[in-house]
Amino acid sequence: MPFPEALRALNHRDFRFFWGGQLVSLIGTWMQSVAQSWLVLQLSGSPLKLGLIGTFQFAPVLMFSVVAGAIVDRLPKRRLILATQTLLALQAFTLTALVWTGHVRYWHVAVLALLLGCANVIDMPTRQAFIVEMVGRGDLVNAVALNSLVFNGARIVGPAVAGLLIARFGVAFAFLLNGLSFVAVLAALLATRTPGDPDPAGQLGIRAGVSGALAYAARTPPVAFTLTLIVAVSILVLNFNVVVPLIAKDVLGEGAHGFGLLMSSLGAGAVLAGIGLTLLRRGRPSLRFLAVSATVLSAGTASLGLVDHFASAAVLLVALGFCQILFSTGCNTTLQLTTPDALRGRVMGLYALANAGMTPFGSLLVGTMAEHLGVRAACMLGGGGGLVAVAVLVLVGRRAGLGWTLAREP
Repeated sequence: MPFPEALRALNHRDFRFFWGGQLVSLIGTWMQSVAQSWLVLQLSGSPLKLGLIGTFQFAPVLMFSVVAGAIVDRLPKRRLILATQTLLALQAFTLTALVWTGHVRYWHVAVLALLLGCANVIDMPTRQAFIVEMVGRGDLVNAVALNSLVFNGARIVGPAVAGLLIARFGVAFAFLLNGLSFVAVLAALLATRTPGDPDPAGQLGIRAGVSGALAYAARTPPVAFTLTLIVAVSILVLNFNVVVPLIAKDVLGEGAHGFGLLMSSLGAGAVLAGIGLTLLRRGRPSLRFLAVSATVLSAGTASLGLVDHFASAAVLLVALGFCQILFSTGCNTTLQLTTPDALRGRVMGLYALANAGMTPFGSLLVGTMAEHLGVRAACMLGGGGGLVAVAVLVLVGRRAGLGWTLAREP
């Protein structure tokens, strides 16, 4: 029996397996994210050192994501994802052992965060490019929305469960469950039949592949605008893994449970946005939509500097989670539907660079501001900087004659 129109991407067998495996694994990933942040604050108590962990974790994405995109276009995607997911599981089990034996130190967390980034630099563009091969271009918009929905559903469950587990059993148990959660995604990948073989037109040398992707992005105005907008928002605004634990601990005086609930609030807003996109979106968003969602996201981040109560912080984080998904899925869909098949892995490598690759700068920036000026000032300055950046990019785009609408995919 076929799935309804709003879930039509699930009619593809391999995507159903992949989607289900991701649901379990991503809950564990969000549990580890919360546990790692809390562990760093326990070990160091330093906002700057917490920001540095984000820098270590995403530095490989910054340095190698464009090259990784060229690799993705040359190798079978299913095998690549199996390899990266196995490495991520081993990283989680190593962290579990260090914490449980009482030998964990700050530098251990930093090194393991760096190793996590090395696996993710291949994993992220590969998974993004693999989706269209499972469902085809016609169902890509729905598949991206469903993928966002499962990612952010896990974002609600994972932090809430992690907060409870940390408060009762400590951070090691959260790391252990994350390692075990990879069994589901590995089993799902083994059950899929789509190999994700590379397009012959995309099998170029690494240097030629990278230069071709950069040249394509530079000469395609919607791609150039989207990537530049992501860079600005990622550096100045999307630093919630640093900001939220600091607000929970230093501004609101909450413990691990309260921190987990605030992260779940962010995920709740993201799920609401994912449901809306799944039901309503049928084609590419306009560039105006991307600019407006980035503006609202920046303003909301600046408003985090004004919160005084747990409830107001939770409500604002719901709104921010909602806007973040509108922005990120809009950018993802725009790039995937604009890019030809032979370039998709490389362009999604650029997307990883613009998105996660900017996290080292953003984490270090917000951590430094919070260390010297306070958490409130860091939120206001980051959000205010985002507003200025979006305004400048829109002005430049208008002067360059960039169209603000995109034709819908048939």
